[in-house]
Amino acid sequence: MLGGPEELIQRALELGFDDAGIVKLGPQHDWSRQLDEFLALGRHGSMDWLARRTNERSNPRNLWPEARSALMVAANYASSHDVFEELSHEDEGYLSVYARRKDYHDVLKKKLRQLAREYADLGHQVKLFVDTAPLMEKPLAMAAGLGWQGKHTNLVSQNFGSWLFLGALLTDAELSPSPSEQDHCGSCQACMDICPTEAIPVAYQLDAVRCLAYLSIEYKGVIAPEFRAPMGNRIYGCDDCLAICPWNKFAVISHGERAQLRGAKLRQLVRLNDQEFRSFFAGTPIKRTGRDAFVRNVLIAIANGGLQDAWPDVYALCRDDNPVVRAHAVACLKILDVPRGQDMLQSLRVGESDARVLGEFDR
Repeated sequence: MLGGPEELIQRALELGFDDAGIVKLGPQHDWSRQLDEFLALGRHGSMDWLARRTNERSNPRNLWPEARSALMVAANYASSHDVFEELSHEDEGYLSVYARRKDYHDVLKKKLRQLAREYADLGHQVKLFVDTAPLMEKPLAMAAGLGWQGKHTNLVSQNFGSWLFLGALLTDAELSPSPSEQDHCGSCQACMDICPTEAIPVAYQLDAVRCLAYLSIEYKGVIAPEFRAPMGNRIYGCDDCLAICPWNKFAVISHGERAQLRGAKLRQLVRLNDQEFRSFFAGTPIKRTGRDAFVRNVLIAIANGGLQDAWPDVYALCRDDNPVVRAHAVACLKILDVPRGQDMLQSLRVGESDARVLGEFDR
């Protein structure tokens, strides 16, 4: 019957998950010290939600006291394309591999809801989570045997490398746990060495404030000059630390990437208004970051690529309604250094009152 741990795992695999395992929840699953240290160092940046509900986040039993076990599930999203080869195309925008498909929140939740309904019909209480609640999915996934947290802090699997989405089904049922996984990173620190901004200062610790994934997705302000050149053509996320992991040689290619989200031209993307942005990225996680932050990233990529033929579009954005977009458009126009560029900048400066934009004029 479905009530047994082996049957529950098997049913999860039948529903389309690539891996699954069970954790018996208890006091050993308390990560309050690690969380407090991370927050005290300010490494969460503007992600204020990480500093809220810390008691619940530190232990799943604090989030739901009735929980006794957790079924952790994983879905593979490995791409057939070479990440580093894509980063060499300066006229194209690089979108993180995970974002080139239907939003994983929707995909995983649909499958988990089906499993939750079936398990609840047996008389069990259940709650499901897909990256939307104060739950530490990665250490729980390690405890469930799905993989281990690598030195880049992401989950690494012997079967799927670094490319896994995670979900959780908490229940009041007492279930026998799966064997936990051990750390297999050894002396390797390829993920630390390749990071463009040195955002992994110490093994197993991430400084999100320096992370290009955080800066290009979560952070909505003007990106500091020191991080602009390292962004290259990365306009949504960064996969360097994931892609370099040696364990990816065992990764199984996943299908479902949207062809139009790979190799999109920066000239095309920088012209998107809000409605066009929402339409182009409908159904993907990219939509949630918003047009303004996205166009900001595209402007940085245009500057890094020296795409002088884009200057008319850049110049037009110097008058955008959003001051962050204007600031980066000004910075981009200065770097492109097109004929009459100084005259353009002088005319644009007249009437500008936002300090962030003025800062880019004067930089």
